[in-house]
Amino acid sequence: MPKVIIIGAGLAGSEAAYYLATRGISVRLIEMKPKKRTPAHTGDGFGELVCSNSLKSDDKYANACGLLKEEMRILGSLTMQAADATRVPAGAALAVDREQFSAYITEKLKALPNIEIVEEEALCVPIPEVDGKEYVIVATGPLTADALSEDIARLTGGGLHFYDASAPIVAADSVDMSCAFTGDRYGKGTGDYINCPMTKEEYYTFVDELLAAEKAHLHEFEKREIFEGCMPIEVMASRGRDTLRYGTLKPIGLYGEDGVRPYAVLQLRKETASGETYNLVGCQTNLKFPEQKRVFSLIPALKNAEYLRYGVMHRNTYIQSPDVLNRNFSFKNNQRLFFAGQITGVEGYVESAASGLLAALHIADEILGRPARVFDERTMCGALETHISTPVKNFQPMNANYGILTPLSLRIRDKKERYRALSERALEIVRTEKEKENGNGI
Repeated sequence: MPKVIIIGAGLAGSEAAYYLATRGISVRLIEMKPKKRTPAHTGDGFGELVCSNSLKSDDKYANACGLLKEEMRILGSLTMQAADATRVPAGAALAVDREQFSAYITEKLKALPNIEIVEEEALCVPIPEVDGKEYVIVATGPLTADALSEDIARLTGGGLHFYDASAPIVAADSVDMSCAFTGDRYGKGTGDYINCPMTKEEYYTFVDELLAAEKAHLHEFEKREIFEGCMPIEVMASRGRDTLRYGTLKPIGLYGEDGVRPYAVLQLRKETASGETYNLVGCQTNLKFPEQKRVFSLIPALKNAEYLRYGVMHRNTYIQSPDVLNRNFSFKNNQRLFFAGQITGVEGYVESAASGLLAALHIADEILGRPARVFDERTMCGALETHISTPVKNFQPMNANYGILTPLSLRIRDKKERYRALSERALEIVRTEKEKENGNGI
């Protein structure tokens, strides 16, 4: 039986190793700790959470990440086992004791007889023979060591990004269109933008609150890379109260239905072809998540906006996945080579673990001779697979949100009822796919 080599014992690598090993497949897990650590890691265990002990909401019927976690539980996720075993009180959020969480994952993997753990730094990607007896999963995370990072860049044609600077995404139906208008600058294009106008008073209130808002912590190595690559909107605003009005929020070429040019305009651009989600154009930000909601909601059209993804700015090594990866996370030029984790362009702890689980599931289906399973965009797992494999002009990391799911056939106006219906549909599909595995006796 073929062996699977996994580079990296973070969430994605640990998840993949556990799934494969518990199905009788031999795994060689290569992890550079404890001999070497990234600037953000402090412990020697596997699956280390370095930023927060919260894995977001656990409500599978009202929260997209909660839905993803439930899909993972159905599929046999180690991350979810560890989280449930080490959780601490945090209301509706799934928060864990970080040390116990990592220890749980480490002990589980070390106890499995068909996992060989190799403590060394991988300097290059081991390329499996197309018709050989090995598979490889690269799951080295957002802080991939320099030598391996350079080799991945070479392998993927130089499409490697070293920071993640993205703007918030809002639900289309949460934008107050009575305070907005559609159209492109100077009337060019097909009117795809939603324009959120501001008066002079509204603009300066927005700028003042933007400057006063609390920012997220950045490591020194992140500051150098991120700010050189993409300037946060709050940093631009600090250069003068009118800077944004002549830059990101310039109203030139835009006129409302009354024919008057606004004092300033924030444009929203479709994030998905379905038009269910919109990106706040030019609003890359390092504000803390509650502050993003508070400050951007000062713009009249966004006063009741629902944020499907907040803006993030941090070190995040990821490849241009749509150019080089298939939907099952395999490499287009060698379908025995897989990538998993944040390096593929999924954003967040849970999403990273899910990608490792999915990559391993697809490999296991092939090794064990099972019919290949395809999760479509009605499931959160399938929607993330679609995201990393669908060509797009400006590929950005994405986390779980209801906006990336296929819309329901019947329109449900009430958001809570709509989310519940979307979740129930997704979980039914994932349970059916799990039953296929059980039906094979594996």
